[in-house]
Amino acid sequence: MSALDLRDKSALVTGAGARVGRAIAVALGRAGMRVGVHHHTNVSGAAETCRDIATQGGNAVPLQADLRDRAAARRLVDDAAAAFGGLDLLVANAAGYERLAFSAVDDAGWDRMLELNLTAPFVLAERAAPHLARSAGSIVFVTCTSATMPYKNHLPYVVSKGGLRHLMRALALELAPAVRVNAVAPGTVLPPANMTSAQVEGITRRIPLGRLGSPDDVASAVVYLASSPFVTGEEIRIDGGRTLS
Repeated sequence: MSALDLRDKSALVTGAGARVGRAIAVALGRAGMRVGVHHHTNVSGAAETCRDIATQGGNAVPLQADLRDRAAARRLVDDAAAAFGGLDLLVANAAGYERLAFSAVDDAGWDRMLELNLTAPFVLAERAAPHLARSAGSIVFVTCTSATMPYKNHLPYVVSKGGLRHLMRALALELAPAVRVNAVAPGTVLPPANMTSAQVEGITRRIPLGRLGSPDDVASAVVYLASSPFVTGEEIRIDGGRTLS
């Protein structure tokens, strides 16, 4: 089978108001998709993403939801499907990232990461599945290289991302053959704002390709998975080979 034509198909991208989520939404718009640009509180960021897509001749609508609220997450999928008359792709990108020493992990810290990073993607996928089955669509989860190589002092985060990778694989079986389910696992493609230049240099030295990636590298992988009709249950690591070292 040849690559799927994404033109005039519809996508919902969560956390699309900034950073990697914006790059994914813009790349899908560039590929011809109509894009639901989700945000929680970043109204201006979502509007800017929509403008970026419109500048390229694409069609995008901003959609708001607190994904920790399961009812709101389900409404988000409903709103996206209503806006476009169906749904062809769900990209579950929105996530929390929190440095937390093991001794500081409490119920609230655990729940913050698991609710947004694992429970919300499941709720979204479950709600989107009937729409995606009708369109022979797909789901792409944004996991993390920490699902393979855990980061110290980020226990709830890395557990949530490891669980998300396994959720991807389980759903690929549960939803086949009607819906494909895959993941992209970014490495250091956009360092946190509080990371020092020395820390960035230290990470770069451990990357076999000798450089950091970019949000566009992640976005390109999402477009590939969305348009590849014989790929399911796969996670593409986008880390310049760092997990090899």
